[in-house]
Amino acid sequence: MAYLITDECTNCDKCVDPCPNEAISEGDDVYIIDPTKCTECVGHYDVPQCADVCPVDSCITDLENIEPEMTLLERAKSLHPDKEIPASDYPTHFKNFEIYRGE
Repeated sequence: MAYLITDECTNCDKCVDPCPNEAISEGDDVYIIDPTKCTECVGHYDVPQCADVCPVDSCITDLENIEPEMTLLERAKSLHPDKEIPASDYPTHFKNFEIYRGE
């Protein structure tokens, strides 16, 4: 799953720097997250950093872009080939999404 930024975004810019994949950029009205770069911070942090720092909770799971955690892990590895990202290093926030993993 990728994250997205809702219309409640205040353009405060707090989500941009913590994103390890540089997936967040300015949009026309609110910031946007590129789903081809978003890994929900897999391989980097236990929680998605955009959601963690957002003061108005406008960074949410994009239910239109549901992806298995292995896909996100592979994306993280391809975006950061110089970083060792172990296959078993799944962040704890996936425990809330067993339904999307088919469990």
